[in-house]
Amino acid sequence: MLKAMKPPNLWRAVALAGAFSACFPVWADSQFRVRKMTRGDVPPGKGQCDIVLQVDQEVEATIRGDMVLLHTISGREARNLGSECNAPLPGRDLQDFNFLPLDNGDAVRLAAAPSPHNDYAAVVRIRGGNRYHFRLEWRTTLLSQFEDRDDFHDGGGRRGGTGFSWNNAFHSEGRGHGSSTRNGSGSQRLFEAKVDVDWAGHVLASFRTDGGRSFILSGTVIGSDDGTLKADVVTGDPLRLPGSLYLSRDPRGEVYRMTLDATNGQERLHLEWERNHR
Repeated sequence: MLKAMKPPNLWRAVALAGAFSACFPVWADSQFRVRKMTRGDVPPGKGQCDIVLQVDQEVEATIRGDMVLLHTISGREARNLGSECNAPLPGRDLQDFNFLPLDNGDAVRLAAAPSPHNDYAAVVRIRGGNRYHFRLEWRTTLLSQFEDRDDFHDGGGRRGGTGFSWNNAFHSEGRGHGSSTRNGSGSQRLFEAKVDVDWAGHVLASFRTDGGRSFILSGTVIGSDDGTLKADVVTGDPLRLPGSLYLSRDPRGEVYRMTLDATNGQERLHLEWERNHR
């Protein structure tokens, strides 16, 4: 049977606990969601996160998606000083990852690179009281646009229906061949094609035609199925025929085939385009 602690011993234990708490740092965790980058100097096809922190003594920062977890090792809690990303750090399809310490880089090191073992999180250790800026870079692909991660929560990154979210931008272009055919108006040949999708999921596809002009489609990405994007689009001519554009992509994330069937109930248009073999 345990004996009751006498009051003098109890107060002595409290005093010792206070002494130990004064000698050892308090471990405090905090987290924040990185804001979406507004500047436009990051080239297409590149993902970039600029993490800027004010650190008191020593901290470990874990970046996963667009969230940053700060684990205070010693000193006061670190503070976010305007960190921003042009895309959440992807999982599974993360390619060409690079870590760059910038301001006061001698005190910043990459403790763990993103991998399947840590759920694709970058872990960075910082030691010293100062302002620290480091950068994460990677190559974006079409596969990385549809990760099972939260979107940026700023009202501009979520598109589509249940279970579908758009969280990035991409650009694809290449030489190819195809045609667009409209009932009663014949057909025209299609050559080079360019596809751009912005943060809000707006898609713009343009094709050079045999007449020298561009044939343009614009709309919104609404889903992805087994490597093929689906977008609701309209043609750029005065008729503005609505239809569903399907964009097939290869493992490198480049669009290699597009098909469209559009109609307003009377006029009908069928489009097929395929990238030339290299």
